[in-house]
Amino acid sequence: MNVYHYTFKFREPYQIIVDSNIIIKCSDSSYNITNGFNKTIQSENKPMITQCCIQALYDTKNEKAISIAKYFERRKCNHRTPINPQDCIESIVDINGENKHRYIVASQDNELRSKLRQIPGIPLIYINKSSVMVMEQLSDASLKYSQNFENKKLIAGLNDSKAGKQVKRDNEKENDGEDDGKGEGEPVKKKRKGPSGPNPLSIKKKKKTGSENVNEEKKEKKPTRRSKHKKVKDDDDTNKELKEDTNKELNEDKTINDDTNKIEEEIPNNDSNHEPAE
Repeated sequence: MNVYHYTFKFREPYQIIVDSNIIIKCSDSSYNITNGFNKTIQSENKPMITQCCIQALYDTKNEKAISIAKYFERRKCNHRTPINPQDCIESIVDINGENKHRYIVASQDNELRSKLRQIPGIPLIYINKSSVMVMEQLSDASLKYSQNFENKKLIAGLNDSKAGKQVKRDNEKENDGEDDGKGEGEPVKKKRKGPSGPNPLSIKKKKKTGSENVNEEKKEKKPTRRSKHKKVKDDDDTNKELKEDTNKELNEDKTINDDTNKIEEEIPNNDSNHEPAE
């Protein structure tokens, strides 16, 4: 399945178109068809059956085969009246010479398998004579297609001048396309990164001196707020002190004035006493 996966773009779960003949074969030999698909493909798969194949099983009246087919998913074939199951499978698989829907075909009909081998990219499964489910090797058409596919990739890689070069992402292209105030023809200068500094987590912190610690403690201390009632008390005390000072000054002035008056009174008396006698 690797060739079908990479060359023909098959994806999981792989869709398997099952015809009525292989279901009858499994029911007659008591073969577990779902386990057979898992062992043959070795990956997730989804068996499917068309309405024409179901009608062919109803015509055989094989209840065991019908019960097996009921577990499979129905694939619409858009046939209003049932047709031959082999023609029905060919019509849904072969679309303009291409396996458009990436189907795997499990069939016991040799004519159907021989027709589908002419179309590239159709894996074919059947049960051999020893009652073992097998997948056919790549058909000539599929092998030729895969070789051409690989050759095209090789030639394209040799002729392409951009092959092997790193392609910028869309986001980088958009960023490069921005002008940023420069002309369109000017080349964008790349910014050179300077030497990166040391990791701050790996640097040891400097030890603080005693003076720095004291300054930091002072800064950390918040100024205490004086309450309003304390301010009022302080104002009253200052007013009292001012009044006392003014009173003292007034008293001193009074005493000085009194002293001056006494001295003035004494001076004329002394002068009268020292006058000469005639």
